[in-house]
Amino acid sequence: MKTLEKEFETLLAEQVRPGVVVVTLNRPERYNAMTNTMFVELEQLAWGLETEDDCRVVILTGAGKAFCSGYDLADADALPSLGALGMLDQQERAARALSAIRSLRVPVIAAVNGAAAGGGLALALAADIRLAGPAAKFNAAFVRIGLSAGDLGTSWLLTRLIGPARTSEICFTGRIVEAAEAAELGIVNATGDGDVVADALALADQIVANSPGGVQLSKRALQANLEVGSYAAALELENRGQALLTRSPDMAEALSAFKQKRSPVFQGK
Repeated sequence: MKTLEKEFETLLAEQVRPGVVVVTLNRPERYNAMTNTMFVELEQLAWGLETEDDCRVVILTGAGKAFCSGYDLADADALPSLGALGMLDQQERAARALSAIRSLRVPVIAAVNGAAAGGGLALALAADIRLAGPAAKFNAAFVRIGLSAGDLGTSWLLTRLIGPARTSEICFTGRIVEAAEAAELGIVNATGDGDVVADALALADQIVANSPGGVQLSKRALQANLEVGSYAAALELENRGQALLTRSPDMAEALSAFKQKRSPVFQGK
């Protein structure tokens, strides 16, 4: 993949097996805290991967002990001095990065290996699936530094995952949610005792075994139908997706493979 040939300052990106790209936030000395450079690089990487037909799943994790500790407070001193438009520009830069990750046409799995705080929580929430390692922990740290938990999509995404009451309690207190509780609440899909990236790779293998078009249009329907206002609108979107996919040679291949009792060979066209 040509996108992976580029060197990044804050990220590592590698295709570890066919179709599976692991993106590692790479500032371990700062617990992978976010900077403007990281926001720009996340957006650039996402847009690059969007053009790679060979990319089927993206796994997002952190280097060292943390997943992501949120915005780097070493850069936060200047925030109060920014004018209104300057702060809006700062917010939109960060929001574009997370939106680009969430909008990838392929599934994104967050392999949360350690702390996911503030913007790190928001980044994990932007993934389609979250897996937690034994050291994973989550907190909406915004209120602890004088900011709102309505930041980078957290208020929208977390509410839809676990409901408004539980979201309110976590966001108003800023308390830490350990991995086991995160699984119980539904913040993460599963927890494990070992290597969370290995768990994510095993899940990615199951996804890659399916038709690329089927997975991509499934993601599109799931995300879009979170935002529509009616059952009828959801059905309309789903109907269009199914109609498109029956025009793909992958469906005929899947049916032939089923009848012949073999594994299908998908083209992704």
